[in-house]
Amino acid sequence: MQNLPYLIAMTFSEIIIIVLFIAILFSKKQKGQIQKAFMALIGFMFIWTTCLMLQILLQNTDIPPVRFECYAAFGACFAPLAYYAIGIIFEQTKVKWKWYYSLLLIIPITSIVLLFTNDYHHLFYQKYSIYIQDTVFGTYFPIHSVYTYVFLALGLFHLLRYSVRNSGFFSKQSALLVIGMLIPIAVNILGLFGIPMAVYLMPISFTFTLLFFVLAIFKFKFLTITPIALQKVVDRISDSYIVLNSDNVIIDFNKTFLHTFSIEPEQIRNQNLLTILQKNNLFQFNIEVLKDTMQEVRTNPKTFKFQTSLTDKTKYFNIEISGIYTDGNFLGTIILFKDTTQHMLDMKTIKNNQDMLMEKERLASLGQLIGGIAHNLKTPIMSISGAAEGLHDLIREYDLSIGDPEVTEEDHHAIAKDMAEWVAKIKTHVAYMSDIITAVKGQAVTFAEDENNSFTVEDLVKQVNILMRHELKNALIELNVQLKVDAKTELKGNINSLVQVINNMISNAIQAYNGKPNETIDFIIEKDMDNNQIILSISDKGCGLSYTVKEKLFKEMVTTKGKNGTGLGLFMSYSNIRAHFNGTITFESEQGKGTVFHIILPMLS
Repeated sequence: MQNLPYLIAMTFSEIIIIVLFIAILFSKKQKGQIQKAFMALIGFMFIWTTCLMLQILLQNTDIPPVRFECYAAFGACFAPLAYYAIGIIFEQTKVKWKWYYSLLLIIPITSIVLLFTNDYHHLFYQKYSIYIQDTVFGTYFPIHSVYTYVFLALGLFHLLRYSVRNSGFFSKQSALLVIGMLIPIAVNILGLFGIPMAVYLMPISFTFTLLFFVLAIFKFKFLTITPIALQKVVDRISDSYIVLNSDNVIIDFNKTFLHTFSIEPEQIRNQNLLTILQKNNLFQFNIEVLKDTMQEVRTNPKTFKFQTSLTDKTKYFNIEISGIYTDGNFLGTIILFKDTTQHMLDMKTIKNNQDMLMEKERLASLGQLIGGIAHNLKTPIMSISGAAEGLHDLIREYDLSIGDPEVTEEDHHAIAKDMAEWVAKIKTHVAYMSDIITAVKGQAVTFAEDENNSFTVEDLVKQVNILMRHELKNALIELNVQLKVDAKTELKGNINSLVQVINNMISNAIQAYNGKPNETIDFIIEKDMDNNQIILSISDKGCGLSYTVKEKLFKEMVTTKGKNGTGLGLFMSYSNIRAHFNGTITFESEQGKGTVFHIILPMLS
C-alpha cells in the first residue's frame, strides 16, 4: 500500500497523456513540427509511465523488475530528445532536418541495448531495485545521465533565450513554458540525491510539463500567431507594423507604430482593427476597401499607397498587408507601414528641379533659335526692302512716262512686267518669313500643351528644315532627309517638343564635325512594323562619343562641348521623349567613326 500514492499519480498522468494525445491526433488542423514534437513526447511518456506502473504492480511476481525498466527505457531515453526538440522549435518556429541530427540517437539506442543485455556486462546497473537507494549503478549510467541532463538543459536554454527575446507582451506564455521545463529537471535531481521512488516521479513531472505547455498554448494562444509573427517581423522590420489574429484583433505592434500614429498601447491592444476604424477612423483608412483587402490577403499579399495627416503634416506610406501561415494554416495578418514621406518630398524636389532644367533648356534652345531666325529673317527683309525700292523706282518711272510721246505701249508693258516680278519676289519672301514665325511661335508654347495632338511626318520635317536651315548653312553641313514612311503618317504629341529634341541632336551632330565643312547629317524616318513603332534616326560621321560620356549619357548631364556646353540637351531630350511621347532614345557611337541617335515612338493605331 505504500506505493499507492505513486500508482494514483501515475494513473492520473496516464489519463492526461491519453486525452492530450487523442486531442492532438484528431485535431482538424494540419500537424506542424511543434504538434508532432508534443505527440512524440506524449508517446514516450506513456511508454515510460506504463512500464513503471507495471513494475510497481508486479514487483512481487516472478517477472524481474529490471525487465520493465528495459521497456521503460524506450520512453525514458527518447523523452529528453523530444523535450529538446520542443524547446528549439519554440525558438526557431521551424527546424530544417539535417542528416547529422541522426547522431543524437546514438546514446539512447546504446542505452536501450545495454539495458536489455545488462545481465552479461552490468554496465548500466550492477544491482537494480525499484527503490533508488538500493540500486547500484554501472560505469555506463553516468553517460546516460549526462546525456539526459544535457538535452533537458538545452531544451530549457532555447526556451529561456526565446523568453528573454520576447518578454513583455509574451511574458506570461514564456514563464509557463520555462516552469514546465524546470519541473522534470528538479525531479531528476532529487532522484540523484537518493530520494525514495523519485524515479517514478519523472514521468509524472513530464505530465505537469505538458499541462503548463497546454495552458500556454490554449489559454494564451501561444502557437496561434506569436512565434511566426516575431520571426517574420521583429527580426527584420524597422518600420511600423501591427499583427492581427485570424479575427482581426490587434495582438502585437512595435514602438515605431505607436510613435508614428501617436497612439497609446491601451487604445489598440486586443482591439478589433475594423471596430477601431469604424469608431474614430484612427488611421484614416477606407473601411470598406480594408475589409475587402483583409479577405484577399489570405491568398495574395497586397501593397498600396496611403496618405494621412498627422500633427498637421501630411505623411505618405507604402502599406503591405500579408497573411501569416504555418503548415498551410492561416493564423493572422501582418500590416507593415513603410514611411515614404521623405522619399515623396525628395521626388517633388527632383520634379521641380527637372521642370526648371527643362525650362532652362527650352529657353536656351529658343535663344539659339532666335539667333538663327534673326539671320534667316535678315535676308528676306533685305530682299523685300530692295524689292520695295525697285517698285518705287518703277512707279516713279511709270508716272514720268505718262504723256511722254517717246514711251510706247511696249515700254509700259515692260514696266508692268518688272513690277509683277518684284511683287512675286516679295510674296515669296513674305511666305518664308511667315513659316519661320509660325515655327518660332510653336516653339514658344510650353511642353505641357497639346500633348494629345497629332501631326504628320511631313509637318515634322518641314519645321526641322525651317528652323535648322541657318545653322546648317552656316556650318556648310547638308541635312539628308530620308523618308521610309508615308509623309502623311501621323504621330501623337506636341510637335514643337519633338522638333526641339531633333534640332538639339542635329546641333550636336554639327558640333561633332568640329567645324569640318561639306559633311552630311542623315535624318531617317522609318517604321518598325514588328513593334508598331516609328524610328527617327539622326546620324553623323563625326568624332563619336568617348566611353565615359556613353556610360553617363541620359543618366547625368554630360557634354562634349567643354565650357560651351551645359549637358542639358540630351539629358532633357531623353526625359522629354519618355514623359511626353511614351517613347525612348537609344544610341550607337564609336570614337572617330560617328554617332547615331534613335528616337523610338509608338505608332498611332
